[in-house]
Amino acid sequence: MEGLKVSDANLVVYVHPSKSRRVSQAILRELSSLLFKFHEVFDGVVLAYDVEIVDKIAKILPGIHPYFGVRLNAKLLLFSPKPNMLVEGKVVKLTQESIHIIVLGFASAVIISEDIREDFRYKNKNGKELYRSRSQKHHSIKVGTMIRFMVKSMDEEILHIYGSLLPAHTGSISWLDKNSTEISTTDRYSFRIGNIIISLSEFVTSLVG
Repeated sequence: MEGLKVSDANLVVYVHPSKSRRVSQAILRELSSLLFKFHEVFDGVVLAYDVEIVDKIAKILPGIHPYFGVRLNAKLLLFSPKPNMLVEGKVVKLTQESIHIIVLGFASAVIISEDIREDFRYKNKNGKELYRSRSQKHHSIKVGTMIRFMVKSMDEEILHIYGSLLPAHTGSISWLDKNSTEISTTDRYSFRIGNIIISLSEFVTSLVG
C-alpha cells in the first residue's frame, strides 16, 4: 500500500519536574498523544514510533519554567496519502450510490458512484448488496471485502479520504493479487518497534484486523 513512510525526527519533549522520577513514562505518554492524528510538521498521521533519548541529562528550558526538555531521536511510521496514490481498506457499507471503507482501522473513506468504473455493476440479491465486474465474473466487491483504490483527496482534519475505483488496477485485493505478478510496495519495508522488527504489511494487517 502506498502512503506509508518511515521518517526520522528530532524531538524535544517537555516534562514537568513532578515527573522527574518517571521521565520515561512521561515521554511515552507525550508520544502516545501523537498517535492516529494528522500533524502538519510530519505531513502525515503518526501510526507508531521508536524512540531513543539523546541526552540522559534534561535541561531546564528558559521561558517555560518549570518544565525541562528532553531531546529525542524518533523513528515515526506515518500515513500520508496523496492524490493518485493507491491505498487499501475494508468495505463496511455498500449502496448503489457509494462504497464506504475503513483504512488502517481508523480513517474513513468513501467512493461515490461517479468514481466507480462502469465495468462494476451494482446488484442486490435477497438484501445482499455487491458490485460485480461485467468482464471478470469472479471480481466482486461486497461488505467485508478488502479493496485497493486510488486517492482523490483527503480531509486531514477529520481523517476522511475521497477515493476512486476508475483505474483498472483497483478493486478487490484478493482478485487483483491473483491476477497480478506485482509485489505490494508494503512488503518491501520493515519497521522497528522497540526490539521487534515487523514488515509494514504485518503492521497494516494488525491495524485492519
